[in-house]
Amino acid sequence: MNTPIQRPTSQRNVGWIVGITIAAGVLVFAAAIVFFVFGLIKSSDAYQLGFAKASASPTVIAALGTPIEAGMFVSGSVKVSGPSGSAELSIPLHGPSGSGRVYLRAQKSLGEWTLTGLVFENESTHQRADLLKENVGTPASE
Repeated sequence: MNTPIQRPTSQRNVGWIVGITIAAGVLVFAAAIVFFVFGLIKSSDAYQLGFAKASASPTVIAALGTPIEAGMFVSGSVKVSGPSGSAELSIPLHGPSGSGRVYLRAQKSLGEWTLTGLVFENESTHQRADLLKENVGTPASE
């Protein structure tokens, strides 16, 4: 009677172990790239300018409460070439009272960023507000 030769369990599972190790490595590498890219966008001057203006906005504060925090998954692009550039970003925001998204458009000229569009959309009501039309920190005209 011929009985098959049994290999030790460790030898039978080597293929699975190698495959799972490679898959895990690929996932960790992909996650590192994603976090790196989001980190670059969040460190851009255009992002910082837009987030600061949005988080100080009375409209955003009324909708989300304080503190206002940015979500992880920013989308859009930032293009810089020396002293000029452009940015179009969508930034998720959340606070204790709700969440929303701020959309920004900015131009860099002569080394300085200027917001050309900044709109907040409340996630629960879907109402939009132009944050550049708010007079935050400027005296009202009499």
